[in-house]
Amino acid sequence: MKTLAIGLMSGTSLDGLDICLAEFEHQNSWTFQILKAETIPYSSSWENQLKNAIHLSAEELLELHSAYGFYLGGHVREFILKHQLENISLIASHGHTVFHQPQRKFTLQIGDGRAIKLETGLPVVYDFRSQDVLMKGNGAPLVPIGDQLLFPEYDACLNLGGFSNISLSLHDKRIAFDIAPVNIVLNKLAKQLNQDFDQNGNLARAGKINEAILNQLNSLDFYQQSHPKSLGIEWCNQHVFPLLENMDTLHALATFTEHIALQISGVINENNIKHILFTGGGTYNTFLTEKIKAKTSAEIIIPSKEIINYKEALIFAFMGVLKLNKQINVLASATGSIQDHSSGLIA
Repeated sequence: MKTLAIGLMSGTSLDGLDICLAEFEHQNSWTFQILKAETIPYSSSWENQLKNAIHLSAEELLELHSAYGFYLGGHVREFILKHQLENISLIASHGHTVFHQPQRKFTLQIGDGRAIKLETGLPVVYDFRSQDVLMKGNGAPLVPIGDQLLFPEYDACLNLGGFSNISLSLHDKRIAFDIAPVNIVLNKLAKQLNQDFDQNGNLARAGKINEAILNQLNSLDFYQQSHPKSLGIEWCNQHVFPLLENMDTLHALATFTEHIALQISGVINENNIKHILFTGGGTYNTFLTEKIKAKTSAEIIIPSKEIINYKEALIFAFMGVLKLNKQINVLASATGSIQDHSSGLIA
């Protein structure tokens, strides 16, 4: 039985809305094929609205939640018409994260799934994280279920997005956790130099590492904590940006890129990982990937562009398929919740 599903992903780095149409089939195991995928860049207006959502009043945030839901639905409707798509079973939407504070029992991804349904007429699965947080989990990372069932040939899967996160099998359980901020910090620094991002890591390559700041970054409490654990923009605002704010921007980029590489290679080496799949926008930062490769003997596999760019959207589509089939789509071993569960609201 083949199922067609559309996954929507908006990452914390605000590079745009990822839309991925995939076909899933289950016989002895799950297989998938990405059929169509594209990224819709945010207009400066939408980028500013999403970036500043954390500062809105409750009323303004509710208004944005609805408006962004209609925005998502409109783009999916256009995507369906453009590619003349038929027989789609569902849309699965991650939404855009505004708040993520699992220790206080809440996380908020805006983009009302009911608005997406009104725009498209298709069933929508959304709000994948809240249930896990209520069940004493981190609400993140969620992609390990997809890593386990769709990418079983790798020892581990690493995503280099706004934050870096890894999932791997340990003692026959899939564990996962955030490692360190990546593009959420690098992009903000690049913007100080009028660049949207640090292309190929060339800006960082031109800077010098500040060893004192590097040591302070590596000493932050989060890195000493055991998994499961997750990061949010609030943590960066409190702990990372204050350390970098008085630095020359090129040196800050060089220092933070080194910090990311040290944290990621440390996790790879500690867990004796031999083959690891790299995906996410940070994979294109060749300076960063070179640094990680230099610090580990693991074989780093960089896949096709469609997997690099759309793996998260693909996995949310897959999680939607699992939810509609009443199957587990969140692993307690990855998030720290009280049990495996099937998460997401259905519109």
